[in-house]
Amino acid sequence: MKFYDLYNLLKQELQNGSRDLVTRQSGQVIRRRIEKDIEKEKEGEVIALDFSNVGIIDYSCADEVGAKLISRLLSGEYGDKYIVLTGLNENQKENIEVALERKDLAVIAEMGNGRRILLGDLNNYLKETLNFILKKGKITAGDLSESLKLPANTSGTRLLNLHKKRLVKRTEEIRNGGRVWIYKRL
Repeated sequence: MKFYDLYNLLKQELQNGSRDLVTRQSGQVIRRRIEKDIEKEKEGEVIALDFSNVGIIDYSCADEVGAKLISRLLSGEYGDKYIVLTGLNENQKENIEVALERKDLAVIAEMGNGRRILLGDLNNYLKETLNFILKKGKITAGDLSESLKLPANTSGTRLLNLHKKRLVKRTEEIRNGGRVWIYKRL
């Protein structure tokens, strides 16, 4: 996992001495810098945007640094990469969540106290599946099917949808001469 300290990016890019991420223009500058850095990361990398040393983030910045990044990630602009948010406080969480919900997006986040949560919008059956993966660490469609008493095709579809939303990582293993997809928490 690669950590991007947003406070350091803020100091480097805006050079205004502020700890706060405010205004759409500031958010655009920070988002472009993050995008430039993401391009250099290897495929499959999990990028943690660390808000620990950032003060407040307003809605406009949350939309630029949160919602637009996630939207572009889902559209494939960054390749096979993943984004999580870390070090969030309650104010940051609220504004980022509103920005994500308005665009029907979701992201895994870790609060400043270490608690992992889902921010944004995700339907209940995918939340149930995601929570199962977060508890277990990694699963296959067969594991999910057996544990939740679901048809195999339903399990596979749920897992694939979580992967497409970049909320879980998918790797391939060969077991008993056949290919098996393994879904892992970020």
